[in-house]
Amino acid sequence: MAVVFVVLVSAALAYTARVVRDDEQAAKQPERAAAIAEQGSHQAVKPLAPPKVMRGVHVTMALASIPGKLDEYLSLDGLNTIQLDVKDENGEVGFVPSAVPLAREIGAAKPYYKPRAVANKIHDRGKYLIGRVVVMEDPVLSEQRPDLAIRRSDGGRWVNHSGLGWSNPYDQRVWDYNVDIAEVAARTGFDEIQFDYVRFPSDGDVDAIVFPGETSTPPGWVIAQFVHYAAKRLKPLGVRVSADVFGLSATRDLGIGQVPRRLGRYLDAIYPMVYPSHYGTGEYDLEDPNAAPGATVAYSLRDFNRELQRSRTRIIPWLQDFSLGRTYTLAEIQEQIDSARRAKTGGYLLWNAAGVYTPGALQSTRWTSTVR
Repeated sequence: MAVVFVVLVSAALAYTARVVRDDEQAAKQPERAAAIAEQGSHQAVKPLAPPKVMRGVHVTMALASIPGKLDEYLSLDGLNTIQLDVKDENGEVGFVPSAVPLAREIGAAKPYYKPRAVANKIHDRGKYLIGRVVVMEDPVLSEQRPDLAIRRSDGGRWVNHSGLGWSNPYDQRVWDYNVDIAEVAARTGFDEIQFDYVRFPSDGDVDAIVFPGETSTPPGWVIAQFVHYAAKRLKPLGVRVSADVFGLSATRDLGIGQVPRRLGRYLDAIYPMVYPSHYGTGEYDLEDPNAAPGATVAYSLRDFNRELQRSRTRIIPWLQDFSLGRTYTLAEIQEQIDSARRAKTGGYLLWNAAGVYTPGALQSTRWTSTVR
């Protein structure tokens, strides 16, 4: 017990020290802050308040670059929110942020869209705009700047099962790079910054991972520290700050650093990815969670409500609008929506990597006015 106590005290002291350093880092960045502020200096519109019941879809930066495509999404019946990639899982940034030279130097910055023009278009239609910033999975940064990457025990760059490299969650420079990009998006009109892949790796040869500069701080505190740091830099701009988390992260410790009750201290919203196809046989005592979408979502959200019951953080689930393992129709999507409504969440977002959404899945008549 004495050893356990010493470890816990040491971790707590390390966290306290890091929080102090985070506060100092957030306050002592005059050159970076000035450059980012200059890029967003023409912004005149305050961020919009989020819908009481969110009904939205994910849009990739490539789809947003297609003429007329955003208008198609904005015309979806019942839609009130667009979640648009600012920085995606391929490490690309959807626009060219002059205030973040590193994004240009490593070839991550791409001219898919102009953020201010996109924000104006979406706001002109009365819709809420969320910017997705993928953090730790970053094949571009990790390849072009191996000093910022997760490494293998033999010194090489570590990659997951898909061959994608990850940036080092212990490196403050990685934090700064991602938050700098997020800050540009916030200053150019995005209403909310939503961090994704804000975690440690979950697949690949994780036993071979070496984190340069690793400290004694456990993963669950490292991710909380990053979220705290990001929120301190972004919230003064008026934007909301949120994060995507695994659907099982409130049920048990997945070893990837996502602890919802800890993240909820700093976030305005948490978006659990409760896709039934991603739950294994027997989870929640369901023989096939993918065949019981309503029950799977209900059990998962039950655990999130329990973990965040003392938090003001809104719970807004990502729901499955794609087929994996079995065909999903409007009926399966509506089962998930009904479970989200009964759990008194703040609405829902639909995920389809190809950007093809089921007609009728966003209809407001499916939801009552009762929300968390």
